[in-house]
Amino acid sequence: MDAARLGLKGDRLAIAAGMMPTEYRQLCQFDPIVEYAELKARTESEMAMSQVLHDAAAQGDIKAATTILQNQHDWVAKQQINVEIDQRISISQALEMAEKRLATVIMDETPESANSQGLLINNRKEDGDDYTDFKPSKAKRTA
Repeated sequence: MDAARLGLKGDRLAIAAGMMPTEYRQLCQFDPIVEYAELKARTESEMAMSQVLHDAAAQGDIKAATTILQNQHDWVAKQQINVEIDQRISISQALEMAEKRLATVIMDETPESANSQGLLINNRKEDGDDYTDFKPSKAKRTA
């Protein structure tokens, strides 16, 4: 049952034991000691690996300790960080700050067609390329 100790199961365990899978299943049905031997081999293997992990964790191996905690004790490392900031601001202070930001944006983005007070002015002329006549023309209807 060294194959069971190494983790083989079912048909692969039968093949490793030199048997056909059907023969192994029949043997398990007729002799309960076969299943017991397989279970015992698995248990011994699990105990040996568990002992290796516990020894490594006791000697300071963080990965081994984490593995034990995660698999045997359902431990999960925290994946989040809580940050709390308590900042209070008055409404009037917020309005002042917004007005300053707005004034900065207006001064930075003032187009060339603005006057000295920042108001947009119409520089278009009737003969310019961008002139649009908004006066509707009366179309003559012919019947």
